[in-house]
Amino acid sequence: MGTKVRNLRMTQTKRSLIKAFVNLVNEKDFEKITIADLTEGAQVNRATFYAHFNDKYELLDYIVGDSASTAIVNRTKGEVKFDQEGIAQLVLALCDFYQQPNINCRRSYVALVVPQLKDKAIKELNAYLLKGLESLCSKNEIALYTPIFAQMIHESAFQWATGNIALDKEEIAKKVALLVVNGFRSSVSSLS
Repeated sequence: MGTKVRNLRMTQTKRSLIKAFVNLVNEKDFEKITIADLTEGAQVNRATFYAHFNDKYELLDYIVGDSASTAIVNRTKGEVKFDQEGIAQLVLALCDFYQQPNINCRRSYVALVVPQLKDKAIKELNAYLLKGLESLCSKNEIALYTPIFAQMIHESAFQWATGNIALDKEEIAKKVALLVVNGFRSSVSSLS
């Protein structure tokens, strides 16, 4: 069988498993979902499931997958800029990221999925910010600022996504970008 056909089949199988998972999430708690439930819903056999994923946790991780990275690339067009527009786009990317999961989460999923989403988002923000700060400050300063800014950006988007902030996401993005960039400039100039 050709590689192209094999890859297409793998993609279709993964889509079927994801669809089955999303359908099951709306019906039962994660802990009660079995591999048999998933394979029945996807109309594949157990061996096929295990050819793609080790367990349902790996399937969930795959679903969360690269969505943070994709959201950031979509908003920033792949350009790494540490300025007000670049930071605003990061906030908006995280807002997009938190809107993406197509799962109407039952309460039991919040404790399971939200930490996983946060970890993925923070990891991607750190990678972006490391590149953006490279030419602007020393390695020690980068090590200080990167996790702080990543947390600020993440928290603002998360607060918006959970409805804890009554501002629209564009306004939040502008305010956070102003705070991050001006705070950075002020801090760097006071160290000089």
